[in-house]
Amino acid sequence: MPEKPQKKKFEVAENESIADVLDRMKEEGYSPVRRMEEPIFKEVKKNGKTEILPAGRKLVFEGKLL
Repeated sequence: MPEKPQKKKFEVAENESIADVLDRMKEEGYSPVRRMEEPIFKEVKKNGKTEILPAGRKLVFEGKLL
């Protein structure tokens, strides 16, 4: 049986709450140690120029093996 990594990242899906992610982490044997918010950008072409605009954010939790 392969050994679990000491740290693992858990991403919050669109249809998932933060509590759901924390429960999933606990089921897999991890405890949250860090919360990260990563921005999501999209490219929009306006008048022949490409602009990069913020389109949202993604939540990622880092878990440490218990």
